[in-house]
Amino acid sequence: MRKKLIAGNWKMHGSRAANEALVQALRAEPPLESVELAVLVPAPYLAQMQQLLGGSACAWGGQDVSDQERGAFTGEVAASMLREFGCRYTVVGHSERRQRHGETDLQVAAKAQQALAQDLIPILCLGESLEQRESGKTAQVVRGQLGVLLDTLGEAGMARSVLAYEPIWAIGTGRSATPAQVQEVHAGLRRQCAEVSPDLAENIQILYGGSVKGANAVELMALPDVDGALVGGASLVAQEFLAIARAAAKASQGTE
Repeated sequence: MRKKLIAGNWKMHGSRAANEALVQALRAEPPLESVELAVLVPAPYLAQMQQLLGGSACAWGGQDVSDQERGAFTGEVAASMLREFGCRYTVVGHSERRQRHGETDLQVAAKAQQALAQDLIPILCLGESLEQRESGKTAQVVRGQLGVLLDTLGEAGMARSVLAYEPIWAIGTGRSATPAQVQEVHAGLRRQCAEVSPDLAENIQILYGGSVKGANAVELMALPDVDGALVGGASLVAQEFLAIARAAAKASQGTE
């Protein structure tokens, strides 16, 4: 059975004091055996996470990684740097990076390669815009995005990765895709992975990201092809984040 992963993407939020209060609240929660928690934080706070979360059940990671190993790339963060601060995960290809910084599918795949080379687990984001959704192109768009990753990383690389479906129109808008829409896309992604390897399809975690909160988590986490969530705003509120984690745990117990 695939373990659920609840990963909180703090985006460009945080302060040393606020981070400590949030992390202490997370650490006070008894570990959920069927669920892994992770926080994905701005790079300046990685040392703080290493200090606060070291030895705990909660993992931490970065929000982006360079597609280069090292060199004259001002402002970028190498995978080796993330690894040095104890990161387990890094987000790769988040829609905000694709939209604001023009990241292409090939660049996203190259970033994933750098992460894998340092034994980081890349959380590979993909998803469609509202225009693409309304014009019936969702399946075409996400299939193309996943196809580049499958071609570049191969079965071995994808087996060490996590997928995250995040419809762009549902990120930070308060709108969430319906459970039926989420399940349809996730099932399609799993079928596409099965074209490469049935084992890959069976084992790869596919997270949903798009205005996930405590109120809708129970229904979303119970979907057969949803293996957790990439949580945005709700991850900044400990009780909301933990409510999502508990919903994931409840869903896992229901499938055992």
